[in-house]
Amino acid sequence: MPGPEQQVRPDPQAAGPTEDSADVIVVGAGPAGSTAAYHLARTGLDVLLLEKSAFPREKVCGDGLTPRTVKQLVDMGIDVSEEAGWLHNRGLRLIAGRRSLEFDWPELSAFPGYGLVRRRADFDELLARKAASAGARLVERANVAGPLTDERTGRITGVTVRLGEDRTPVEYRAPLVVAADGNSTRLSVAMKRYRRTDRAMGVAYRTYFTTPRHDDRYLEAWLDLRDPHDPAHRLLPGYAWVFGMGDGTANVGLGVLDTAGTDLDWRELLRRWCADLPPEYGYTPEAVTEPIRGSALPMGLNRQPHYADGLLLVGDAGGTVSPGTGEGIAYAMESGRYAAETIVQAHARRTERGRELALRAYPQALRSAYAGYFALGRLAADLLGRPKLLGAAGAAGLGHPALLKIAFRLMVNLTEPNSNDALDRLIHLVGRVAPGR
Repeated sequence: MPGPEQQVRPDPQAAGPTEDSADVIVVGAGPAGSTAAYHLARTGLDVLLLEKSAFPREKVCGDGLTPRTVKQLVDMGIDVSEEAGWLHNRGLRLIAGRRSLEFDWPELSAFPGYGLVRRRADFDELLARKAASAGARLVERANVAGPLTDERTGRITGVTVRLGEDRTPVEYRAPLVVAADGNSTRLSVAMKRYRRTDRAMGVAYRTYFTTPRHDDRYLEAWLDLRDPHDPAHRLLPGYAWVFGMGDGTANVGLGVLDTAGTDLDWRELLRRWCADLPPEYGYTPEAVTEPIRGSALPMGLNRQPHYADGLLLVGDAGGTVSPGTGEGIAYAMESGRYAAETIVQAHARRTERGRELALRAYPQALRSAYAGYFALGRLAADLLGRPKLLGAAGAAGLGHPALLKIAFRLMVNLTEPNSNDALDRLIHLVGRVAPGR
């Protein structure tokens, strides 16, 4: 019998993978795609990991990683020590209503009690190289132009690619394709996987400053985000962050919902917000090291179905960003792992029907993992999208310690499955009864 790291092809008479074919093609080498490729390759499957850019390459992100991400990194065998270039943090500092409270990451059986910080250019390349070291064939500057499909069934059979600087046309074929090509996910759209308009979308903008606070051991979130130039001082649907990078700089940004009808120049708002910070932060225009950049945040599993016709959606392509917090990396990596585990099980099935039944378990795995928590996030997003309710929330005292404690617990999504804590029980209860749509 094969060992745990081996995998039996479902058809013993089938030809093995070639240079332009594979068992699985993964499109996009971000956190979701590289995680999926790693877990697929380590079982012995032949994996093509296609990345449109060349590493290192930058992505808009806060660069702060919660214990959920740390768990995924450790499971991949990645050295997350400070000696390996990671900045460890103790928890989350929440600031609202002129009150600042620090909450340490909880010590849990499922997650480590610390978070990390690392720039995305370095982080993404590390994950992609880890997938390659496990056996995935990483191809950079591979710009996927569209899917190859079976004309009779509509099932995806591979992808067309413009390869290298001269954009040489190439075709790669595989019976299964994982779309990890981000929010725009041209591959998903070409396969008629459209974004659900009833789910919230967010946007994030960030820049970097030199600062003496660069080695802060707490991630910092300002919950009462307001425009300093607004005479009404209205609360805005989002929050701002300050994450020390440990290298003399801090990542400073804001994440907001774009569904609230708020007509603002978010880049200019970030500049004004930074100028209004305490002077000891040192966030002056002269201290800026990079221009402000923005990105969309696809939330709440907003592109579906997550599996059909040989195509699985992971990460931003599947809308796995949390609607309540905008956290994306942890859920991207988790979705990549769920997809890989599903594919490994399907690949071992002996019949086409058995393989399809196994693959259909992937959307259910996402619903089981996230339906409840994302439902809470969508509720929060809906409330935040109503300016009158936002004003009432501010008047009610957003900075009250009890409210900040609840906000922390809801934001980080770190709970014990069998906890006796009332809030833990509530989150798990909602997870069981939330609609799985």
